[in-house]
Amino acid sequence: MGTAGGWTLPDLLRAESRSGRKSQKSVIMIYLVGGPPHQDMFDLKPEAPREIAGPWRPIATKVPGFEICEAFPRLASLADKLTVIRSLVGNQHDHDAVQVFNGHDPKKRKPSGGWPQFGTMVSKVQGPARPESPPYVSLCYTCTHGPYNEPGPGFLGAAHSPFRPMGETRHDMVLNGVTLQRLADRKALLKGFDLIRREIDQTSMMTGLDAFTEQAMGLLTSSKLAEALDLSREDPRTVVRYGTGDPKIMMDGNGAPRVPQSLLLARRLIEAGVRVVTLNYSKWDWHGGLNAEGRANNSIFLREAEDFPVFDRCVSALVEDLHLRGLADDCAVVV
Repeated sequence: MGTAGGWTLPDLLRAESRSGRKSQKSVIMIYLVGGPPHQDMFDLKPEAPREIAGPWRPIATKVPGFEICEAFPRLASLADKLTVIRSLVGNQHDHDAVQVFNGHDPKKRKPSGGWPQFGTMVSKVQGPARPESPPYVSLCYTCTHGPYNEPGPGFLGAAHSPFRPMGETRHDMVLNGVTLQRLADRKALLKGFDLIRREIDQTSMMTGLDAFTEQAMGLLTSSKLAEALDLSREDPRTVVRYGTGDPKIMMDGNGAPRVPQSLLLARRLIEAGVRVVTLNYSKWDWHGGLNAEGRANNSIFLREAEDFPVFDRCVSALVEDLHLRGLADDCAVVV
């Protein structure tokens, strides 16, 4: 909790000072980096010529007349809990994340500061569901290919940026051996610095800082959010159901890692009171042919064979969990 420069926990908690009705509704948004091939997943064309239809065959689901890819047997058994929206399409063919997160065409004119992304708008309008949890958390890994990344808070400003536990911010959430007494002493010191800052402030921007500092202290002392991010507290059998991946392996070097455990973290964050959780998962910007080394590891059909089963496993585990834990009526999952 610094005294000057950068965004600290109190700064992020400014988003939690919002009036109005505060519902418990929440959203988990799973961004499949680069865009998956719908015609091989949920909208197969088995009657099309083989070179168009692809290698996958459709299978029946729990919903009569609704078929999906044979690589998704778990999702097929949960089809009565899913909705495939076939009419929702983008208005430009690029693979960037902007339109996914804020709904606007990145090639068109934008306001000063840019358009805010979905979670940022929820933070602004709804605020937190619980005082000890931020309204918006991003589990998105930073991709080296810039267009794959979240566009940011836009004109709503950094106060409504997501809390990002995947980076260094996570270390702000735990006391790391600091006793509550020492934390109280630091709070007193922080107030001393604030008095100095208020004396030189001529814009009244310091108004209300104490409230946000108090909320930050509450976050640190409650540790609820930190516990939600600690998978060692989860039932090991549940972790196995979702599956795990290596967060250090960025797919194709510039995509997101294939980490099913991000979906489990998202569910835990929703239970902790977070309204919006966004995450990016693997890389789906596949092409035919060979890569620069002459191998076909980026060939669309080979990569589908790798990613589809893992996707089926972790998404179905999330859907099952939300229903088993009584969260399904209040939490929407958007893929």
